[in-house]
Amino acid sequence: MRAGEAGGMRQGKAPRMRAPGRGGGAGGAAGRDDLWLRQGGRRRVGDLEITIGPMEPRDIEQVVQIERAVYPSPWSPQAFYAEITENLCACYITARAGPAVVGYAGMWVLLGEAHVTNVAVHPAYQRCGIGSRLLEELIERARLRGATRMTLEVRPSNAVALHLYEKYGFRQKGVRRNYYSDTQEDAIIMWLEDLRAERL
Repeated sequence: MRAGEAGGMRQGKAPRMRAPGRGGGAGGAAGRDDLWLRQGGRRRVGDLEITIGPMEPRDIEQVVQIERAVYPSPWSPQAFYAEITENLCACYITARAGPAVVGYAGMWVLLGEAHVTNVAVHPAYQRCGIGSRLLEELIERARLRGATRMTLEVRPSNAVALHLYEKYGFRQKGVRRNYYSDTQEDAIIMWLEDLRAERL
């Protein structure tokens, strides 16, 4: 739900540093995530049965198709591959309807803070609640990795994304001037201050 594109919420540019390990206490988080995934990771979203799981290299082709459909400046396949294979702070997930990847989201978790990098849903599956499910899953996985706060950037013109984030407790805390390189649009900085609190 990036400005001017339905279904994508790109939180600025992909960070490029590589951290020595997962931030915020990753030890023990993987076990809980793996248990949830072994149990199926399935939730009904409207009439769809959606499965949430980690993004894998085999998903990248479908992820990039969504990326190109919703963003004017899409990430390359190589960028996604590097994020899921080299970036030890990163957590990227996909939403599937059957074998099809219909959405994805990502974040970095470092030093107790989670930074959402992107959330996108295939145009054919928008307005089905998949974006909300992806955001809920990022929040839960950030908690599991020891994060206590979460931040993101969003365009001021992106009313749909702003509404979604505010629904989940994010609040506007500042502005980054000329943040988006494609349009030089500003970015609103939003924070969810206490990941331990119960959400919707």
